[in-house]
Amino acid sequence: MIKEFSFKQFGNLEFSKSALQDHALTAIEGHIKILFIPKNAIIQVDFQEIAMETDALLFINPNVVLKPCETVGGQLMHFNKDFYCIEIHDQEVACDGILYNNVFEIPFINLNQAQSDDIQRIIREIQVEMNNEDSSTEEMLRILLKMIILKSTRIWKEQHQLATKDQQTDVQFLRKFSKLVEQHYKTRHTVADYADLLFVTPKNLSKKIGLVSKATPNEIIKNRIILESKRLLAHTTMTVKEIAYSLNYEDDAYFIRFFTKNTGISPITFRKQFK
Repeated sequence: MIKEFSFKQFGNLEFSKSALQDHALTAIEGHIKILFIPKNAIIQVDFQEIAMETDALLFINPNVVLKPCETVGGQLMHFNKDFYCIEIHDQEVACDGILYNNVFEIPFINLNQAQSDDIQRIIREIQVEMNNEDSSTEEMLRILLKMIILKSTRIWKEQHQLATKDQQTDVQFLRKFSKLVEQHYKTRHTVADYADLLFVTPKNLSKKIGLVSKATPNEIIKNRIILESKRLLAHTTMTVKEIAYSLNYEDDAYFIRFFTKNTGISPITFRKQFK
């Protein structure tokens, strides 16, 4: 189901291999998404297949390629930026908050039983509200959506030991770094670039990122470039040279060596394997 309020869109889909038609996810690829995934489900996020050990929530930016593999009972909520975004909501729980600007890891929130029951209760309220047609429906859906994001942000902070007031500056720093990598990975490829943008030394940047990530800032930047390279190789007809140029590599031979070193296969081989 999908609700439209002028330019604002919000929808809810059952997320399972049997329920989803091929075009269903393509039609909403530009939407921001929250996916509830039950324990033991298997899903594919971009090019990584993941088996869920607990019930979980996944927060998905537009254009991330998502596919159910062995999934029953999943629920996908999706919305556009006109429906819910930073311009009218608190930064931390908005669509550019830490859950959506997280380049350190795939942004899963693992849920214990009580947390899962709580989230599933809100999802059921969303489904009931989707069948209403009164003047308060839009705002009720927005409130329920914000509840999920707010509760999940709290859980994420607790799981990463960043829940106290003294650690809020660390959370904001991580959010800023994620946002900058997402904005500039095509043109800025070094740790020093981002240290300059954040007015810290490269060493201090590495120390702060180490609070929540086993990967170094350099690895995080490289991984984002590689992910975009894979997306372009898999989902466009751009040549390797065009992809290299779009990622600010003037020498496509250097780009090929960079991709091969970090993935173990050449760009052409990756494209052939994916197809």
